[in-house]
Amino acid sequence: MIKVFTVPLQEDLTEFTQFLWQQQVPHRVVENGEFQALWIEASVNPEDIYALYQMWREGDDLSQMQFSALTVEPSSGAGQQRNFLELAKTAWFSTSLIVVSIVLSFAIGFGDNVELLRYFSIADLVQRDDGIYSTGLAGTIETMEYWRLITPIFLHFSAAHIIFNILWIWIAGTRIECLHGRLPLVVLVVFSGVASNLAQYWVGGPLFGGLSGVVFAFLGYCWLWDRLYVPKLGLPTALMGFMVFWLALGYSGILSSVGFGSIANTAHLAGLVAGLIFVPLGKRLAKAKG
Repeated sequence: MIKVFTVPLQEDLTEFTQFLWQQQVPHRVVENGEFQALWIEASVNPEDIYALYQMWREGDDLSQMQFSALTVEPSSGAGQQRNFLELAKTAWFSTSLIVVSIVLSFAIGFGDNVELLRYFSIADLVQRDDGIYSTGLAGTIETMEYWRLITPIFLHFSAAHIIFNILWIWIAGTRIECLHGRLPLVVLVVFSGVASNLAQYWVGGPLFGGLSGVVFAFLGYCWLWDRLYVPKLGLPTALMGFMVFWLALGYSGILSSVGFGSIANTAHLAGLVAGLIFVPLGKRLAKAKG
């Protein structure tokens, strides 16, 4: 995305952003301290948007105008890098999810390093000559190691799995964080992460991991939000069809055969449901942010 301008937080941009939504211009207003910035998709000409903003500030009536979101030439490599780094800094919690997942997944050798893996699995693990054993969830509760309820989301067991997940965390997580604020995103991650981990443990035991449950929660949340409220998060309307299709692929076993490893299908389904039912609370938390 591209930042168009930054103005003081006291300036009310509601009327201008409503015009942009009416003209189907994808954008976000991101608050940072005492300031707020307008971001647009890279396919929209920022100079046109800034010119419209100046007209609006001068009192021109935009309601009768028709604006065509002009496609711009791809920005230079340096410009794209600046935009990427600025978004990564603004949506630092989403960025942190990605970084921690990459670091831990490589640290555990994508599941080969059981001695390290055991500290982050939902229950402690013990490797013996005849296999891997677990103390079970009861052991986690008894020893009060409650971090284990959430840490499996950072563990991935194949390159394809982690690439898929961090891509969607970047696409959906940054949108939620920028538009709704950090608090709704943090609560959604914890809620969906714990829910999907417990559900997967219930049906498959302690050897699982991945951000997929959280990803499905993000996608479900974005899909339902855009059906009910504005401003929209702006993910494709066909997203629910994709999610259902991906769930079907997971349950069919096809994904496991093409390099995704053992698929935590129950975690996907639990995450999706968690994201859908979180929308009312997310709206309340996002409103509190504003």
